[in-house]
Amino acid sequence: MLDRQVVEEFLDGEFEEGAFEIPDDIPKDKLVETFCLYTEDDYYEWLKDNFKSFFDRPAPDWDWIRDRIRHYDQR
Repeated sequence: MLDRQVVEEFLDGEFEEGAFEIPDDIPKDKLVETFCLYTEDDYYEWLKDNFKSFFDRPAPDWDWIRDRIRHYDQR
């Protein structure tokens, strides 16, 4: 679940950079919530796709996974 406050701050920055405003008939809280739900729907599909590629179904490549762990530990 996305942090609504973080998303609102993100949208504020994007709107400011794009120099456009939310129309008066769209409540900001409703816009943030709707954008979050829209993004979460896509996020779930993205997680499923990444799970499949990371674990290389049907059998995980544990050597590759160990390498990824070492790679991210070095950050």
